[in-house]
Amino acid sequence: MSPLDYDRTHIWHPYASLGNPPPVHLAKSASGVEIELADGSKLIDAVSSWWCVAHGHNHPAIVDAVRRQSERLCHVMFGGFTHEPAIQLAEKLAAFAPPGLDRVFFADSGSISVEVAAKMAVQYQNALGHPEKNKLVALKGGYHGDTSLCMALSDPDGMHTLFKGVMTRHFFAEKPAIPTHGVWNPADAESLRTLLAAHAGEVAALICEPVFQAANAMNFYHPGYLREMRRLCDDYGILLIFDEIAAGCCRTGPRWAHARAGITPDIMTVGKALTGGHLTLAATLASAKVADAISNGSPGAFMHGPTYMANPLACAAACASLDLFAQGDYEAKVARIERQFTEGLAPLRGRPNVRDVRVLGAVGVVEVGRLPAAADIERVIRTHGVWLRPFCNFIYAMPPLVSDSRTVTRIVEALGDLASAPPGPPVEGDFHE
Repeated sequence: MSPLDYDRTHIWHPYASLGNPPPVHLAKSASGVEIELADGSKLIDAVSSWWCVAHGHNHPAIVDAVRRQSERLCHVMFGGFTHEPAIQLAEKLAAFAPPGLDRVFFADSGSISVEVAAKMAVQYQNALGHPEKNKLVALKGGYHGDTSLCMALSDPDGMHTLFKGVMTRHFFAEKPAIPTHGVWNPADAESLRTLLAAHAGEVAALICEPVFQAANAMNFYHPGYLREMRRLCDDYGILLIFDEIAAGCCRTGPRWAHARAGITPDIMTVGKALTGGHLTLAATLASAKVADAISNGSPGAFMHGPTYMANPLACAAACASLDLFAQGDYEAKVARIERQFTEGLAPLRGRPNVRDVRVLGAVGVVEVGRLPAAADIERVIRTHGVWLRPFCNFIYAMPPLVSDSRTVTRIVEALGDLASAPPGPPVEGDFHE
């Protein structure tokens, strides 16, 4: 049995069937913006391997940092031990993060960092004598991960509807409608204001993906919504959590997507590009206010602790990644990608199957009425040598932030080709990233 045959019959892939698995490409190696396949062909990774390979694949500085760390300490439990890579990373994160978010909890994935953030909020309210404040408010159109609590905080009508029976019920405000560069109208947050007026006494925190709702909506919204969130949270004694896992680390332009609003959350999650996509690691950053309340309340200890928390190899990779962000002008790199996406994708507006075209930072989205057939998607990938993974009714690209103009041009051409293909047959189910 060939490796690919074994894969098809024994290994589940994300959001895929073992009975009728989708085609997969056998990756052999990767470097820079390209993935090399077993047959020797190469594909530009136009989705940054799910939005994490910010500096390109196998970046020498990150690979070297991991190699050097592997010769000293690959792993040690974080309960009762600490180590230099974790301490250095915490210091670098505190300097990289918005001022005041300098209390760090390391997690082993983005989903876990969101779970940690929600637990922090509930434990914070409990420490202040408000055990009844144990629900969260989230936004329709949002996505926060695939673990149980994260599913419960993602769009209730989105990709996780199958599991509603096992989810805790939280509160959801309507999806923000005003685009990032539109004219702010306070009416856009009326649903949120109404919801909090009715339920603030039950709410520990408000959580959102700031400015960029990713895997459930590919929606770019106005930073004025975040300012209204901050005001409401302050008025009601509720914590504000920003999930910057997809949008952070310069993906939408500034270092943090919420920087456009000029405010700071009480808790923030970061992942994906944190290690430049080389190893899995995430972090939950909290203010001193949050950390002190939890530490001074009962039981005092924060009640969470993953086995691979602060893995030294991952921390070494993240330190090298943050050094690259600090040394390179990534905001300028993203601005150039944004200009190319804006100019290159604009002609797609008005095409028969195209509903909308939108761009923010190094994210280009073509919303279509229905995705092209699988054969057309594969044709475009092979013809242009560009790896795309459209989902739901979104054809999109989120390339490595180091992609040069030529690379972006090829990505734009592939997006245009795919968006111009005829709509495929209806697909049973609603498969998302």
